[in-house]
Amino acid sequence: MVGLRGALDTATVLRVFLQSNNALRLPSRYQTTDSSMNKADANSLSRRQIFGSVGTGLAAATLAADTAVAQAQNGPNTAQNPVTEFPAPPFAAQPQPWPGLASLMNPKPDHGETSYKGSGKLRGRKALITGGDSGIGRAAAIAYGREGADVAISYLPVEEPDAREVIELIQKAGRKAVSLPGDIRNEDFCNNLVAEAVNQLGGLDILVNNAARQHSVEYLEELTTELFDWTFKTNVYAMFWITKAALPHLGPGSAIINTASVEAYQPDANLLDYAQTKASIVAFTKGLAKQIAQKGIRVNAVAPGPFWTPLQVSGGQTLQKVIQFGADTPYGRPGQPVELAPVYVELAASELSYSSGQVYGASGGTGIP
Repeated sequence: MVGLRGALDTATVLRVFLQSNNALRLPSRYQTTDSSMNKADANSLSRRQIFGSVGTGLAAATLAADTAVAQAQNGPNTAQNPVTEFPAPPFAAQPQPWPGLASLMNPKPDHGETSYKGSGKLRGRKALITGGDSGIGRAAAIAYGREGADVAISYLPVEEPDAREVIELIQKAGRKAVSLPGDIRNEDFCNNLVAEAVNQLGGLDILVNNAARQHSVEYLEELTTELFDWTFKTNVYAMFWITKAALPHLGPGSAIINTASVEAYQPDANLLDYAQTKASIVAFTKGLAKQIAQKGIRVNAVAPGPFWTPLQVSGGQTLQKVIQFGADTPYGRPGQPVELAPVYVELAASELSYSSGQVYGASGGTGIP
């Protein structure tokens, strides 16, 4: 990027500047078809007018150079049809034991492994992402690394195969990657998780509370206290513990991003406990955003759904719903994790400085939230 932009500064910028019709055009009252110019008018042509025109030309040329850099990095920006861009059901019935592995899914979810291109939006930032081995967390981790951030991910030890792939992808992007396996249902682990992330990354200014537990239970009578507690400990308690531990390390300009769900707004009958936790995440996000606004820390949430992740095939949905997963959306398909990567990047980036306490939806045309 530095070498390319350096070349463009001396070549493209100068060329566009000199070719610009407006680069050195004089104000109309000084233009003449005669070879001569009124001497008084010539004397009244100020340095500000001359260099103002020069500045305008240079600004236009610099913008052209920026466009050339982006095109050289990412290639032409070709519009894609979002309805047909990714796989649609029916899918194969593919039950996996909890928590499931993305590498065993068919089709494999797209997390941006080969497609996501960064542009330095998070250069120098330091992020902790829970559930960063697969699904939405994996897409965010890959994008953050390619946007210039150092990234720590937490995950369950049995998810190590997926996690290793993420670590390698972040390292290939030239950033530091830290793996922190463990069970976030344990408060001590959550506290140690934050401390270790801060220690190994050298600080922290992005926190993504993304890890979740979801299991399909048809009737309330079948929802045991053990399952209910498992879901709330993973989805709500862990978010509370990790955020509380992280706050002393987050300075002005930091961002907290919580993964909610469309289930918070339109709960499915078979996801009663999961939907409750996601509604809690929305309330936590809005309330905390107000509480810490004066510290300069932004808090936002993302409410996606339905998305093709291991959460669905490892007990999160019935087999029949997996086969037809996403068919009931206006797009007729589930979302792929890579489609959420830009959302998590923008919520972490400093450009979105006036947005806090917001919930951003991505639900294939349903308009939720």
